[in-house]
Amino acid sequence: MSTELGRVEDLPKDYYDGLVAKNTLPLWPSLRAVLPYGRPARRTQPVLWRYADVRPDLMRAGELTPIEKAERRVVVLCNPGLGLEAMQATPTIYIGLQLILPGETAPNHRHTPTAVRFVVEGNGGFTIVNGEKLPMEKGDLILTPPGLWHEHGHEGQGPVVWLDALDLPVIYGIEASYCIEGGSQAVDKPAGHGNGRFRQGGVIPYDTLGEQRTDYPLLRFPWKEVKQTLTALAGVTPKDQLVHVAYVNPETGRECLRTLGFSAVMLRPGQEIRLKRRSASCVLHGVEGGGTAGIDGVTHAFGEADTMAVPTHAEVTLANGSGTQPAFLFMVDDAPLHRKLGIYEVFE
Repeated sequence: MSTELGRVEDLPKDYYDGLVAKNTLPLWPSLRAVLPYGRPARRTQPVLWRYADVRPDLMRAGELTPIEKAERRVVVLCNPGLGLEAMQATPTIYIGLQLILPGETAPNHRHTPTAVRFVVEGNGGFTIVNGEKLPMEKGDLILTPPGLWHEHGHEGQGPVVWLDALDLPVIYGIEASYCIEGGSQAVDKPAGHGNGRFRQGGVIPYDTLGEQRTDYPLLRFPWKEVKQTLTALAGVTPKDQLVHVAYVNPETGRECLRTLGFSAVMLRPGQEIRLKRRSASCVLHGVEGGGTAGIDGVTHAFGEADTMAVPTHAEVTLANGSGTQPAFLFMVDDAPLHRKLGIYEVFE
């Protein structure tokens, strides 16, 4: 069958104008644009945002805009291929760097988009989610699922910065994005509530076996424990394989949120490895160490706290720049959404 489809120019002008006047269009001139052969058409670009470049602007935002005028003081990482005004790192993932200063409070609210916080720097920050006060230490992942009340505060010294990751492009795109503001929460759960109940993978409180599962039993994933898990896994993983762990719901073993997935990667000293090509898009964030990431033929040298956008179906190679120290990366992807839509694919 020919792939040479009819063009708008081939149609009589009165016919085409008549369709437009009725708020209709012919499909065939645009069919290959929306349904290409082989691989999807992509506007997302492989992009590197260097933390050293963005951080001064974030700190200046703290001088220019009080928290009362910002609500959330964020510099958004925008993919130029998707248009800066779209505020998208990939078609489904929003990424921002949020700053909170000592004594400040980001007010309590809840919203329809899914959100997480991954701590980049600082001490003394916290997030309260559904009455549980969650400390924020470097590398920690904090969940703020859709519909749950959450607020942020800072009881320490110096700036605290974290990476925000949301499915905002999806929820906004289906015209379902909104938030509700509320009064400050009462902390009604003991310190370490979630982490105390789900301290170790594969071990859960006995009385939960007969209970109805909760959607979000664990809201904080401390980096020091994730790093220990990665290091232990590296000891039993063949040298030519990737050391990669997923953040999951400890009661179900499935992704901890419905649309976005979260994982962490350890690159052993001197390791270079090609990732399997996947249908999912993702964002990579350097936690410790550095190296290079080749993404669809574009090579980026990344370091600690740098962030990279990876388009769907991308060819990706990661390399540790150190021959003596491991490198660690945090990953956000839209694989859970792809799985639910029945379109998730992995290619060897």
